[in-house]
Amino acid sequence: MTGFGEARAQADGLTVTVELRSINSRYLKMSIRCGEGYAALEPQVEALLRTRLRRGTIQANIRIQRERSSADYQLNTDVLDHYRRTLARWSELAGVDEEIPTAALLPLPGVVNDESLSDCRLEEDWPPVEEALNLAVESLERMRSDEGRAMAADLRMNCENALACLERIASRAPVVVAGYRARIEERLKRALAEYEVSLEPSDLIKEVALFAERSDISEEVVRLRSHFEQFESIMELPESSGRKLEFLTQEMFREVNTIGSKANDVEIAGDVIEIKASLERIREMIQNVE
Repeated sequence: MTGFGEARAQADGLTVTVELRSINSRYLKMSIRCGEGYAALEPQVEALLRTRLRRGTIQANIRIQRERSSADYQLNTDVLDHYRRTLARWSELAGVDEEIPTAALLPLPGVVNDESLSDCRLEEDWPPVEEALNLAVESLERMRSDEGRAMAADLRMNCENALACLERIASRAPVVVAGYRARIEERLKRALAEYEVSLEPSDLIKEVALFAERSDISEEVVRLRSHFEQFESIMELPESSGRKLEFLTQEMFREVNTIGSKANDVEIAGDVIEIKASLERIREMIQNVE
């Protein structure tokens, strides 16, 4: 499910800002970026996120800033002198008579040492990072919950559409058997009249009974109706239930496929197609549900 969460925490001159982005994914994938010097915290960050989140591609951007003082910056005079002498020799050889200002040398690597970057106390700095992460996850979950409520309404609508089709199938099934008996009886009467042959009623009853047994979908209808009831119950559970809903949808597909293969009727076939379309929409949505 998609979402965005942001939070900030401060402690002992340390400011931690966390941004979490989530996009739809069937599985849980992590992409974590911590501030310079704090890459060693990434396993702890991932472990915390995995306890709170179940699905989605999660991008975590963590910025850690410490209050700095003048003592954090040290001028490395040896490196500065080396740059100056090297450039002086090059100017002499190249015949360039131009004085190089000191300000132009300061951004060069190694001239100014930032001591604050080496002052990363991972164990001491973890509590504010953990606090900011938890707050960001809560913000992300609120946004995802809003999306989840809209998704639940859509899921229920598709379930209702499928159930309406299932009820039409259940009421149509007895008519199919009666229609088959009428059709076969009419065809047999015409054929027997042509050859002046009689047919025992028991033979017709056996043929119709065999057709009724082969095309009986009552068990599948009962199971599929039960699956829809379970689907609604699982949606009401407080814990994450995406995996359960996904499995149940697979069972629904199995039952409706059996109905479609057993019921030799055009109207039932049309309702089976409608149920499959609703189930396909349900399956696409629940792949992103935790």
